[in-house]
Amino acid sequence: MVVKKVYKKKQLMIGSSGRKQKKHIFDWINVIILLIFAGISVYPLFYVLAGSFSEGADYINGGIWLFPRVWSTENYQVVLNDARLWKAYGITILRTVVGTVTALIYTAVVAYAMSRPSLIGKPLIYRFFIFTMFFGGGLIPYFWVINLLGLFDNFMVYIIPGLFSVYNMLVFVNFFKTIPEEIHESAVMDGASEFKILFRIILPLSGPVVSTVALWIAVSHWNSFFDTMIYTSSENLWTLQYYLMKVINESSMPAAGVSLPYELLQKVAPETVSLAAIIISVIPIFVLYPLILKTLTKGVVIGSLKG
Repeated sequence: MVVKKVYKKKQLMIGSSGRKQKKHIFDWINVIILLIFAGISVYPLFYVLAGSFSEGADYINGGIWLFPRVWSTENYQVVLNDARLWKAYGITILRTVVGTVTALIYTAVVAYAMSRPSLIGKPLIYRFFIFTMFFGGGLIPYFWVINLLGLFDNFMVYIIPGLFSVYNMLVFVNFFKTIPEEIHESAVMDGASEFKILFRIILPLSGPVVSTVALWIAVSHWNSFFDTMIYTSSENLWTLQYYLMKVINESSMPAAGVSLPYELLQKVAPETVSLAAIIISVIPIFVLYPLILKTLTKGVVIGSLKG
């Protein structure tokens, strides 16, 4: 009996070690696959960075994959001397700040109303919101509405149409429902209005989801160029991404009237100038994203899964 027990124990130990070995192999395979995907995702950035620091004439010859053969900062000098860049930067920053704050407030107010069980007609309103997520009138009717509202060639065309997002509202609603109802009841008993409850109690308790939705909205505004292309005709309303698109598609150099040394212009090419403009446009996102990564992850999980 003792021999049988020892034999069974050894068999269990062998089986357990085999499972650990299999798990160890799976972990390594998983890590290798993830590293490959990470490399595929990161490599384009290195390629653009290498091109932006390459001398134009040398870059045109090809063969630059990771590091410049001939280092040069002239591409950045050309881009930074383009007045259109700074104007587009200003419009984009203003649009991102104003658009994010107003959309966040508007969406949070609607979400708070939708999270309250006492809202009259809530099921009908909810169905209407969901319908708009899947069906739209199309670009031409939308353009017509924008024109009728006087938003064409108007800075507010960047702000008003983006005030509300059904998806962001649903994320807010799911998070608001996790806040104990007793907090709302206590505030009502103390005489607080619904607006005071929302801005003094609910939103301060919703830091993770607020920062997450704010980042989504801000990145959307920062990366947008389509509305500039369709709903504006003035160069004074160019956003950064639209400026970047013009530089890339037209391979355009700085606007006429910008005084740059002839020797400098001889060392650059439209392609390398475009790559330098790309790097300059993504710097704010690279600076901001790591600072709120932890809060972003927490907000996505809580806002999306709880409810």
